[in-house]
Amino acid sequence: MATRTSPAARGGASGRTTSRNAGGTSGKSSGKTQPRGKATGRSGTAGKAQADAEQVPLPLRAVQGAWMAVARLAGAGIRKLGADVSPDRDIRRDGTGFFLILTALAVATVEWWALRGPVADIIHAGAAGTFGWMAVVVPFLLLTGAVRLFRYPERHRANSRISIGLTLILFAGSGITHIVGGSPALSDGFDRLWASGGIVGFLVAGPLSAALTAWPVAILLGFLVFVGLLIITATPFRHIPLRLRGLYEHLMGQDLAPDDPEAHDQSYLYERDRRPAKAPKKKSRMFGRNAEAGEEIPVEGFAGDEAFERAVLADEDEEAAAAAKAEPAVPPGVRRPTRSELATQKIRREQGLPVDNVFDGAEPPTEAIAMVPEAAETLAAPVLPAVPPVPARTVRNLTPATPIPQRTEQLQLSGDVTYTLPPSEFLPAGPPAKERSEANDAVVDALTNTLDQFKVEAHVTGFSRGPTVTRYEIELSPGTKVERVTALSKNISYAVASSDVRILSPIPGKSAIGIEIPNADKEVVALGDVLRSNAARKTEHPMVMGVGKDVEGGFVVANLAKMPHLLVAGATGAGKSSFVNSMITSILMRSTPDEVRMVMVDPKRVELTAYEGVPHLITPIITNPKKAAEALQWVVREMDTRYDDLANFGFKHIDDFNKAVKLGKVIPPAGSKRVVKAYPYLLVIVDELADLMMVAPRDVEDSIVRITQLARAAGIHLVLATQRPSVDVVTGLIKANVPSRMAFATSSVTDSRVVLDQPGAEKLLGQGDALFLPMGANKPIRVQGAWVTESEIHRVVEHVKGQLGAVYREDVTVSAPKKQIEDDIGDDMDVLLQATELVVTTQFGSTSMLQRKLRVGFAKAGRLMDLLESRGVVGPSEGSKARDVLVKPDDLAATLAAISGGEAAGGPGAAETAALAENANVNHGFEPGSPDGPVDLVAQDLEGRQQATEYYDGEGGDEDGGSEDAWSLTGR
Repeated sequence: MATRTSPAARGGASGRTTSRNAGGTSGKSSGKTQPRGKATGRSGTAGKAQADAEQVPLPLRAVQGAWMAVARLAGAGIRKLGADVSPDRDIRRDGTGFFLILTALAVATVEWWALRGPVADIIHAGAAGTFGWMAVVVPFLLLTGAVRLFRYPERHRANSRISIGLTLILFAGSGITHIVGGSPALSDGFDRLWASGGIVGFLVAGPLSAALTAWPVAILLGFLVFVGLLIITATPFRHIPLRLRGLYEHLMGQDLAPDDPEAHDQSYLYERDRRPAKAPKKKSRMFGRNAEAGEEIPVEGFAGDEAFERAVLADEDEEAAAAAKAEPAVPPGVRRPTRSELATQKIRREQGLPVDNVFDGAEPPTEAIAMVPEAAETLAAPVLPAVPPVPARTVRNLTPATPIPQRTEQLQLSGDVTYTLPPSEFLPAGPPAKERSEANDAVVDALTNTLDQFKVEAHVTGFSRGPTVTRYEIELSPGTKVERVTALSKNISYAVASSDVRILSPIPGKSAIGIEIPNADKEVVALGDVLRSNAARKTEHPMVMGVGKDVEGGFVVANLAKMPHLLVAGATGAGKSSFVNSMITSILMRSTPDEVRMVMVDPKRVELTAYEGVPHLITPIITNPKKAAEALQWVVREMDTRYDDLANFGFKHIDDFNKAVKLGKVIPPAGSKRVVKAYPYLLVIVDELADLMMVAPRDVEDSIVRITQLARAAGIHLVLATQRPSVDVVTGLIKANVPSRMAFATSSVTDSRVVLDQPGAEKLLGQGDALFLPMGANKPIRVQGAWVTESEIHRVVEHVKGQLGAVYREDVTVSAPKKQIEDDIGDDMDVLLQATELVVTTQFGSTSMLQRKLRVGFAKAGRLMDLLESRGVVGPSEGSKARDVLVKPDDLAATLAAISGGEAAGGPGAAETAALAENANVNHGFEPGSPDGPVDLVAQDLEGRQQATEYYDGEGGDEDGGSEDAWSLTGR
């Protein structure tokens, strides 16, 4: 078996496991090279230390051995006082602690008991000469440091903090004693300095006393002594009352365990604390409307303000009892472990890794430092050698502290009204993002342990913490297959105690495998943070929306104009409606009504109700699916109108046309009364596509396909949302023309393939967790959708509606007149009219003739002949003979009108049917201009083009003198 060199980051963790099981596995591992082990590291360190010790002379080694023997004996005795602690031998500081004890005894012998002699004079000169009267306190400080080194040598941060606090108290006390001793100067001699504050007191209080009087300096130094006490106990100023109360309870024995014989019932002292507090009333300016009376009713917040919802409701008493049973008793004043910390310890315990020795049920230490919140954090640190942790990737695109700069160019509306965008304060910032937590370190250890167990040559090199999931990067050693890691999917899920594990092999753009594991504590991504990010501030495009945050913690924004159409799909409760709200709010925050107009379709009637009346709407929110189909057909007509302008003025995109209009380069033809204005972007939002496809599938699909095929250059963009991504709703034609996808959590892998053309959405967590696949991307991006509360939406909507009222167009939901087509004709109307022309004009009813002329098969030609027979055009079949034609050529126009829609001659369809008849006559040899034939088709076409040009130039058409301009098309 080849020997592997273990990385330093994994040597400690795996070594701890090996050392625990060394006794049981020594026999099995004989003759084998240990892949990772602490025993090897220790033996190497011990061997090096032994080699260095052999170079020291024998007498010095004897003295060193005797010193360490006495120091270990003293340390063992001190560690037995109070709660028994046993730090690892490798990190003990017994020698230094024993030296501090001897120094404290020497100072105490001289300063407390006035021992005299040459050695005592030297000690007195060093202690009193340095600190003056405060030399009496120096033994206490040295003993405190010695006890800390004996009992808790691994708590470097806490030991450093306590040392700083004691030093501050010692220096400030020396300054106070210098002032009390009369503030002697150096010229007064060292005896007076020793009798006051010593050299330290002179240096601390001397310059201050020269600048101020004695009392302000004494008050300042007393305050520093108080600050030193707070530093030692790690007590913030706001927690001083709580610490005093905890100290009182500790002194009075009120923090004893319930089963302690000295404990007694003291619940009467805290009855007022157990009273249920009244829920704070939220101050809100939002109002609901009474549908019957029409009056406004104040609303205390909104149900949509909660970011994450839970469907399972647990009884509070049972939940508290279970938590109390799971968590051991902790003395007052000590921070209780959070749910994420408990989950971390559970993962460590199941993997056989070192866990916290505070919350395992062991009795906590009773020293003073255990009464402060940092005790839990310092005690929670496992007794480990110092090893470099796995690095966490730095969070990208941090939110700047400055607000969104207001745009200087605003739309001048009717008269002197100026439209201003909503201020950024309407969307408050969210909680700060975390780069790492204890749960991340526990998962790294679990992944490393799993790879070691299955002998996989790979290691964790880093991780990126996102708001919902954390991506851990695993790099393979040369010669290791990727399948070795991907095959451990179930084992990794078991190791980290999570079933929602997603493996990326590889991470796009990196030579590493990514393992995405949900966070124990989710973070809310506020829409305000996304819109204030650097990515959103780089552009002022009105169609930019805030999407959310990716796995690496970076903000994701998208330009709807570049997508150009978006399909949003996901199961109920996955976050689809929240994403639509964030998108609309982003548009309202960044665009004016002259830049973006919207058509909203809400068959559910409640999702988009909050936006009713905003000036960006071109029509009221459509809730009827039939009217929604008509609105989509109006969008098709609007698209054709815009393309007419682009073609006539020589532009290929609406942005170029608008830019030329603003620069005054678009000039209407001479004599035209039209005023050319810029076209706004038109955003069509359909919140539930499935309802539309159930009512009018053919019309809706035809309109959507035509819009998505052509409307990109016309500035018209579609956002289609559905919670049922099946093939009968999201058809192949719709998928082919909607390139951008946003997939939230789906119920099956089939739905994920319908939306993304690949699996992955079925493993999402829901509540905003999504896979975003913009146009041109190879692989989807996992994002946590931005969250905007109902209160924030109402604030933005009220501001927008206060700027300008909505002006709707009346022709959006008015459908064009449709011809009634009978069921038996179906899609064969055009070919049936052609067959009628052939049969009537030639007066020859033959199936074979229809086959030749219309180029159709025998079955279809026979069906056409049956339809003509049922309409009375031809007679019944007489075997192989041709059928009798019952309609004369003079009655062709009326017959075509009756077949096409049942309209009488001279009705609305008379002109079209007459044109068809004339076309048939011309095709069959009638002379142009004859009484039986129509006018020349070429001349008719030229005349029609001339009339269209006159109408466009303003010489015909409406009373206003021309076609509708861009402003009237948008309702302005």
